Amino acid sequence: MSELESLGEQSGGVLNGTPTVRDATFDVMRHYGMTKIFGNPGSSEIPFLASLPGDLDFILGLHEGAVVGMATGYATGTGRPAFVNLHTAPGLGNAINAIANARDNRVPLVVVVGQQDRRHLALSPFLAGRALERVAGEYPVWSNLPVRPQDVPGAIARAWHEAMSRRGPALVVVPMGDWAEPADEDIPVTAPARVLSTPAVDENDISEMADLIEDASSPAIVVGAGAASDEAWKALVALAEKLDCPVWQDPFCNRPGFPQDHPLFAGHLHWARPAMRKTLATHDLVLTAGTWAFRGYMYEPGPMVEPGTRIAVISGDPEEVHRSPADLALLGSVADACAGIAERVQQRSGGSPEPFQRPAPLEPPAAGEPLRAGHVLCALAERLPTDVVLMEEAPSTRPELLARIPARTPWGFVSVANGALGYGMAGTLGLAMSMPDRPVLAVLGDGSSMYTIQTLWSAAHYHVGALIIVLSNGRYAVMDMLAREAGEESSWPPFQELDIAAIARGLGCPAKRIDAHDELLRELDDQIPDLASRNEPLLLEIVVAPE
Repeated sequence: MSELESLGEQSGGVLNGTPTVRDATFDVMRHYGMTKIFGNPGSSEIPFLASLPGDLDFILGLHEGAVVGMATGYATGTGRPAFVNLHTAPGLGNAINAIANARDNRVPLVVVVGQQDRRHLALSPFLAGRALERVAGEYPVWSNLPVRPQDVPGAIARAWHEAMSRRGPALVVVPMGDWAEPADEDIPVTAPARVLSTPAVDENDISEMADLIEDASSPAIVVGAGAASDEAWKALVALAEKLDCPVWQDPFCNRPGFPQDHPLFAGHLHWARPAMRKTLATHDLVLTAGTWAFRGYMYEPGPMVEPGTRIAVISGDPEEVHRSPADLALLGSVADACAGIAERVQQRSGGSPEPFQRPAPLEPPAAGEPLRAGHVLCALAERLPTDVVLMEEAPSTRPELLARIPARTPWGFVSVANGALGYGMAGTLGLAMSMPDRPVLAVLGDGSSMYTIQTLWSAAHYHVGALIIVLSNGRYAVMDMLAREAGEESSWPPFQELDIAAIARGLGCPAKRIDAHDELLRELDDQIPDLASRNEPLLLEIVVAPE
């Protein structure tokens, strides 16, 4: 019997001697390693979720944004699709923001959405969802409503492949009555059991890109999340050292593409076109690796680089390559391409920039003065281990965090790729679940933390040992700043009554509220050395003054 044929043959549960669609689906999930189900159940999920087999774990989240966020963090850590179960239209609707984040973060998920029974969908029963396979728009990389109940296991298997190869969430809608139907005995799973992918970078392509770089008198490199792996870091370090050129991190990156304590690291590229042009003005070639050319934010007229500056792109993501206004682009493995190019270009010297200058540490606050976010970040920079997994979702503090805390491994900085709040809290816990032996820490804003604060219940219930630091300034500080820059007044009030630590404790998560510098240092000294071995979460709400 082939591996593919055996997928529908292993379950103990049967219906009149025939495995059910549910049984066959469980076998698919086991085969692809999807033995954790992240969900918030509803009535349409009872036929699927009730009395799960002992080898499948259900991870409960108290809101769908928290559910998908945890799964996204878990899949980020494992590199393989995580399984999410959502409740028809309400559950999917609540989760769309988090699904959009998974797509923009290029994280693979298999999202199974419940639906009312097919046999009376025409009568639009209570909780029937309308065209659920289209509700999330273009954020899923693939969406499907199986034609028959018997097609469900194959659709979920294909969703795994689509999510894995296209690096994003794949969505399958399953009517609740389908689970009890008999599985197809002839073709139980209409998807390959395994796919062999050989995206080898062509030697001629490497040579052409190497020639373009060799012809440049002053090249520079901009890196992105697509280079966030040990292999890509090694290759990019070799290439940058061969070229003796500066390396910038791209704007709004959610993973670092280069060691930020390396002498050739030049800093974080600004998203504004005038600032970008000024930064790159002295270079006649800019190579982007693991990202596109270039990600901006607020529209400003003008080109992204000065006339005469050529652009080259290396990315494994077709969308990144195809949207880049580049002179030459290479679609393929960043690590393989950069390693191959590094072997072909000549060693240069004399062009290296001054090392990136990090700000001086802040003096401790004087008696009676409040803590500032910088005091917290300075303390973390002095104490964090090299292998820390650091999640950031503190928009008003992000620039200072990037300046003060270098990412020294590909996991040294993780963040949201599309600016949508809510991933930080949930994603931190998913990362910690996927890497239980690594020290995992989050730096969140108080406003950001509220989006998926329900995740703290899951953290406590499942003994997830992450340290969550919430910088509490009692307002949406980044919005206040943007209003000031526009010469306007804020139309929204502060929320200084918020007590994040109390909310955390109410959800069963240990928490402390800190407003003094000496107390902050003592707590960090107590918690960080043993962070990798923690088996319960801890939230530290640190009261800081608005900047």
